[in-house]
Amino acid sequence: MTPIVLLASLATLGYAAWYLLLCMVAPWKRCDHCDGTGHHRTIIGTHRECRRCDGTRLRVRTGRRIIEHIRDEYRAGHQ
Repeated sequence: MTPIVLLASLATLGYAAWYLLLCMVAPWKRCDHCDGTGHHRTIIGTHRECRRCDGTRLRVRTGRRIIEHIRDEYRAGHQ
């Protein structure tokens, strides 16, 4: 294996491990749709509560959703 491919593989595994740890420690992130404000501007210029975060300003990380899905599937298969 060439050193560049090995280094790229290790970097990818390191990033995946870091993101997995981040999802376990801090499952919530700022809502991207409303930029963490809880509301967004509509087409006519009024402010409305953000539908994606329901005005809470936080959303669950995608990685955490994947972890929860895998865990639920594992538990459903072992009952």
